[in-house]
Amino acid sequence: MGTPEQPLAEVPAGRPDGLVTGLAGSCHPGPVVAVTALLTALAVSAGQSPARCVLTAGAVVTGQLSVGWCNDAVDARRDTAAGRGGKPVADGTVTPRAVWTAAFTALALCVPLSFGCGPWAGAVHLTGVAWAWAYDLRLKATVWSWLPYAVGFAALPAFVALGLPGQPAPTWWIVVVGALLGIGAHLGDVLPDIRSDLELGVRGAPHRLGPDGARLLLPVPLVAASAVLVLGPAGPPAGWALAALTAASAAAVAGTLLGRRRERAAFAAAVCVAAVDVALLLFSGAGIV
Repeated sequence: MGTPEQPLAEVPAGRPDGLVTGLAGSCHPGPVVAVTALLTALAVSAGQSPARCVLTAGAVVTGQLSVGWCNDAVDARRDTAAGRGGKPVADGTVTPRAVWTAAFTALALCVPLSFGCGPWAGAVHLTGVAWAWAYDLRLKATVWSWLPYAVGFAALPAFVALGLPGQPAPTWWIVVVGALLGIGAHLGDVLPDIRSDLELGVRGAPHRLGPDGARLLLPVPLVAASAVLVLGPAGPPAGWALAALTAASAAAVAGTLLGRRRERAAFAAAVCVAAVDVALLLFSGAGIV
């Protein structure tokens, strides 16, 4: 394991299978798989052709991989200082150099795959990826830490819409939903490590609110996304959509109340609201343009 006295770059990566395992673990596989699966499903429900859906998935997965690897390479020393387990770069399973190489390789692949979906689609997707890299490299520890998440997530459904035949512009409400889900994702991502981050001097927007403030704010953008998904599309909302909005709101309130004693309850409630948002998003796929 690397220490402050032993540079992390000098820690051996081990056998080739260790390198593969380390890269797989350091790319943030959970979010990579979840975002790629969601965007691929959205592309299908929006009416993209099978070939275009594959191209969309390729662009999204390479973009997400590049961001995840960049994040772990940048945070290696901080993760080591905080004693966080499950971080392959920090524990020496893979070297920062290998992770940086993987990040730039994924980014290089992301460019042609993104533009393969159309010039406007490619430009929008790569703008989101660029903001995500800006978060990893600089904005994570500033008051603007929420902005890359908002822009990056807003770019994803816009990317899907612009990848349809004729490159139609996305509807306003799907872009707003993406931004709100991004802010919620930022709060949810930071909350488990917020105390150790504060000890290490990280001062992103959620950290400035403190653990209790971030916990209370977490469900707000997620419920707001639910409301926009139900009320944003033209025409009266369906009964099942209103029921979903009611359920999401109730879960958020319950999580906020129970979270005063059990932080996990607040996080679990936020996950439930996010699941409702995903379902509403997929059902609205055909109306994103």
